[in-house]
Amino acid sequence: MNANVYSINGQKIGEVELPMHFSEEVREDLIRRVFIALESHKKQTQGRDELAGKKKVVWLTKERRRYKSVYGAGRSRTPRKTLMRRGMQFHLVGAFAPHTVGGREAHPPRTEKVIFKKINKKERKKAIRSAIAASGKKELVLSRGHKVNDVPEIPLIIEDKIENLKKTKDLIKVLKNFRLEKELERTEEKKIKAGKGKFRGRRYKEKKGILFVVSKYCDLYKIARNIPGCDAVILKDLNVEQLAPGGKPGRFVIWTKSAIEELKNKFL
Repeated sequence: MNANVYSINGQKIGEVELPMHFSEEVREDLIRRVFIALESHKKQTQGRDELAGKKKVVWLTKERRRYKSVYGAGRSRTPRKTLMRRGMQFHLVGAFAPHTVGGREAHPPRTEKVIFKKINKKERKKAIRSAIAASGKKELVLSRGHKVNDVPEIPLIIEDKIENLKKTKDLIKVLKNFRLEKELERTEEKKIKAGKGKFRGRRYKEKKGILFVVSKYCDLYKIARNIPGCDAVILKDLNVEQLAPGGKPGRFVIWTKSAIEELKNKFL
């Protein structure tokens, strides 16, 4: 199966044979599983201090005629600390126990808990191939909300000159040559998140836009990320998280010709 190669001006300049990855079966269930496994590796372990809620001098006895005994006082068997005393009169409050104010947790989380998920190598590679194939199917790309009805072809392959662009405004001009204005407008929209996350450095929810796949570290790799929602990745670092954000396949991908040629040698 062949695909057209376009210049940065939007004109057809040749053809290239697509790698076998674009003929792979789209397995949405497998892509989702691999995505969840990759996301679990980002989680930070959490736990509690072993002495949390236990730094109290507590007293508990129901024996008769014992110092500070609660025998006959009608109190429950709760560890207590002395809040105030007057001679042999004590005012005690609950402490240490899980059901008391400032007490320990009953079953706190522990750092030893395994929170990351494993995935087989063959499944991970098949998921990448499947996500690549999904990026080449227009119906899946449109289902993600991308505005690419006017794009000449999917997958979209552009000559290597695009890798040498040094300014973001030049890259935006190239995208407009391929009639991607509506896609750029879509990714500019931001929504304020609900909840406390907006007070913690993640105030806005942004939409995922175009993904640029390049063959090497270049100027395009640096400037593409200045466009809202757009990402750039080197082919050797390509994974399911970038091809299927949120575990849903069908992200619109722009390939350079060199990246397509190099992909033929990667059987994944």
